[in-house]
Amino acid sequence: MNRTMSTARLTINLQALASNWRALDAMTEVETGAVVKADAYGLGAGPVADTLAEEGVRKFFVAVAEEGAAVRKAIGPGPMICVFSGHMEGDADLLRAHDLIPLLNSPEQFQRHTQALPDHPFGIQLDSGMNRLGLEPADWAALRPQAEALNPLVVMSHLACSDEPDHAMNHQQLKVFRDMTDGISAPRSLAATGGLLLGSEFHFDFCRPGIGIYGGMPFTAAKPVVTVDLPVVQIRALEVGETVGYGNSWTARRPSRIATVAAGYADGLHRAIGGGIDTFAGGQPCPVVGRISMDLITVDVTDLTHAPDRLRILNGHQTVDDLAEAAGTIGYEILTSLGSRYSRGYVE
Repeated sequence: MNRTMSTARLTINLQALASNWRALDAMTEVETGAVVKADAYGLGAGPVADTLAEEGVRKFFVAVAEEGAAVRKAIGPGPMICVFSGHMEGDADLLRAHDLIPLLNSPEQFQRHTQALPDHPFGIQLDSGMNRLGLEPADWAALRPQAEALNPLVVMSHLACSDEPDHAMNHQQLKVFRDMTDGISAPRSLAATGGLLLGSEFHFDFCRPGIGIYGGMPFTAAKPVVTVDLPVVQIRALEVGETVGYGNSWTARRPSRIATVAAGYADGLHRAIGGGIDTFAGGQPCPVVGRISMDLITVDVTDLTHAPDRLRILNGHQTVDDLAEAAGTIGYEILTSLGSRYSRGYVE
C-alpha cells in the first residue's frame, strides 16, 4: 500500500508554554525570567519570546549575542536580554545595536567590555563550582570593587546538580554563591528550573527557568508543549519470520502490518532509541520496531482497524523525556535536535 510523501509536522502549543511559565512563576516570591537560548530550545525564539513577553517576562537569557539579536527583534525594546557567553571578540556592535547585556565571565571579558563599550550595561557570571563559565572566586575578589563601581545589572551563577534535589553539590554551591555575593547591591540569580524547584533559599532576586517552560523534567507538573506528527509513506504486510530494517533487528512473530514513517535520526529521533517507544494513532499506541534510520522509522500497526495517514510520536502520553530515556540522553537534547525538515505550526 503506497502513500503520498508529506512533511513531518512539529506543533508548539504556546498556551501550554505560557501556562508552564506561570506555574513556575507562582512557585516563587521573586521575579521569573526565561531562558530562550538555542532558538528557544529548538521551538522558535521569535514566537516563544513574544509569548513570554506578553505574559510579563522582563528578563530573557540567550547563549550568544546573535541569539539575543533575534530575540530583541521579536520582543522589541524594554525587556532585558542577557548573553551567557558574555562579551566575545567582535560582539560590541551586536551588543550595542540590540541593547544586549553580556554576562562577563573572566577578567579578560571585563577588560574587553569596559574598553569597547565603557557606558554599556553588563552583568557578572560567577563560577560557584561548576567549572564551566564565570569568574572564579579569586578573580572575582580582585575584580569586585571595580565591577561594583560600575553597577552591574545582574550577578549570577549556575547550579551543576539541581535536577538531583538531594545532591550535596546544591548546598555547596549555594554557600559559595552567598560567600561571593553577600553585600552586593545588584540583583542576584542562581536558579534555573531545577534550582527554582529546590525552594526559596535558592531563589535570590529572580529565577530563570528554561527546560521546565518547554515541558521537560525536572518540572514534573509541566504541560506538554510539543507534538510531532509523522506521515506514513507505506504500509506493507509481513509473514511470520520476515524481518524489518537494518541488521534484521526485528522479526515478525505473527502476520503483521508495518508502516514506514517519514522521519529518522536526521529529524532528532536518535538512532540510539531502541525498543520501548511508541507512535500513536489517536490514543492507541503502535510500537516502533526495527532500527531507526536517517529518514525513516518502521511501526507495527497490526492492531489498528484502519490504515493511518499519520502517526504521532510526541504527545501527552509520550514526552521528550520518554524519548530521551529510550535514547540514553536528556530531554534537552531531544528538543534541540528536532530538525529543520519539520513543518512547524503554533497554536494559541
